Amino acid sequence: MLAIINSCTVLGMDGYPIEVEVDVSNGLPGFDLVGLPDASVRESKERVRTAINNSGFKFPMRRITVNLAPANIKKEGSLYDLPIAVGILLATEQIPYSDQLKNSSLVGELSLDGKVRPVPGVLPMADRLSQSGTKSFFVPAENSREAALIKDITVYPIETLKNLADFLRGEEDLVPIEVDAAKLLREGAASCSVDMSEVKGQEGVKRALEVAAAGGHNIMLIGSPGCGKTMLARRLPSILPSLTLQESLEITKIYSVAGLLLNTEGLVTERPFRAPHHSASTASLIGGGRVPRPGEVSIASHGILFLDEMPEYSRMVLEALRQPLED
Repeated sequence: MLAIINSCTVLGMDGYPIEVEVDVSNGLPGFDLVGLPDASVRESKERVRTAINNSGFKFPMRRITVNLAPANIKKEGSLYDLPIAVGILLATEQIPYSDQLKNSSLVGELSLDGKVRPVPGVLPMADRLSQSGTKSFFVPAENSREAALIKDITVYPIETLKNLADFLRGEEDLVPIEVDAAKLLREGAASCSVDMSEVKGQEGVKRALEVAAAGGHNIMLIGSPGCGKTMLARRLPSILPSLTLQESLEITKIYSVAGLLLNTEGLVTERPFRAPHHSASTASLIGGGRVPRPGEVSIASHGILFLDEMPEYSRMVLEALRQPLED
């Protein structure tokens, strides 16, 4: 029997819908996974097998073929575990095909006991799915507040594979989560760990920092060791304007893709301050790669990128920073 489950992935900074096609047929037992999967995706076979057995279901000793479509896009990460497991349970009729799965998408990593673990990039996925008309999004509970920042999609937090199966069988209720992003931003915008008011003297430098903050300018601090350059630079975010909701969502999306979204509220409410070490490579600062990932320049969006001991950075890094600095 064939089952098709909607899922999603991240390409660069944007979500991209994926279809997980699961076919269970007669034949020698086997588990084939196709569609340009990387090593972490191929390893999902063992996670899915064990999670299904430990969740009280029966893993079929039959021929299983899973296709991640479209097949010409490289698939990375562990986020396909949950849709693959649900597809197998549907194809073997251990759970019925529910109307709730129509126009819905699933993502999540499975642990061996059936718990659903968080995955990066859920916010841009939710944004993309809402634009494509998807009504429901089943995500790991730890990612739920992040996904719920998008208002046009219903987000269901999933704790375990069994919870989701019971919900699809009508044996358990799942309450969709709602988040007021504007309220979170107001509550979280108040504090900075350090403040410019703590600095005594240095009036000329503080005036220069105020001009840079007001106009969004770059600034270079030059002086003898110990005169306060780093101290002043680290306090620059405290005199920047508060984030707007649109800026906050944009930063949160970047942090989500980079796997840096650790707070339980799911929303970044303070302007970033990034201070990479002078041994950082060009790729770590600018980003990119075969599968594009954000670098420090992107992660510092709407905030501060502080290059301490700038002459120590390699020439290639400084040359690569020329265009971002001009922009």
